Amino acid sequence: MKRVWLAAILSAACVAWAEKADRDKPTQIEANRLSADDTRRMNIFEGNVVLTKGTIVVRAERIVVHQDAEGYQSSTATGNPVRFRQRQDPKEGRDGAWVDGEALRIEIDDRNSKIELFENARVNRDGDEVAGNYILVDQRSDFFSVSAGKGSSGGRVRAVIQPKINPADAEKK
Repeated sequence: MKRVWLAAILSAACVAWAEKADRDKPTQIEANRLSADDTRRMNIFEGNVVLTKGTIVVRAERIVVHQDAEGYQSSTATGNPVRFRQRQDPKEGRDGAWVDGEALRIEIDDRNSKIELFENARVNRDGDEVAGNYILVDQRSDFFSVSAGKGSSGGRVRAVIQPKINPADAEKK
């Protein structure tokens, strides 16, 4: 029973970011230490943690994974910084873009398909980059927001948006 629960919780920890094909891939985690608490439905991986599932790779110093009574997982990854890279599903004739990012803390909510990046957060997708102290990514609605920090009145956000070339215009050149 412990092995089944542990495998399920690790797999779902990655699904929020991964392209659809990644959902059926096995999860591999390497760490210096693992603590599993079946009563609290929690696993803690510590020390140079590398989580791989299909195209997604997460590198952190610590990843804590919780599973609620309905089977939904939430994960908190911390590090200096936590880094991730994943391939998105292709959209409207485009190849799947690579997304990478980092923050001091990343929280993944499987139930609501949301990812939050806290403190020195940065996300780069297809050459476009946003940075701030807090980034929210809602996977269901393809919405994201960037702020100087939750409840923070100071600081600034930064965005770099690359020009998008229409394929028909590129052929004319």
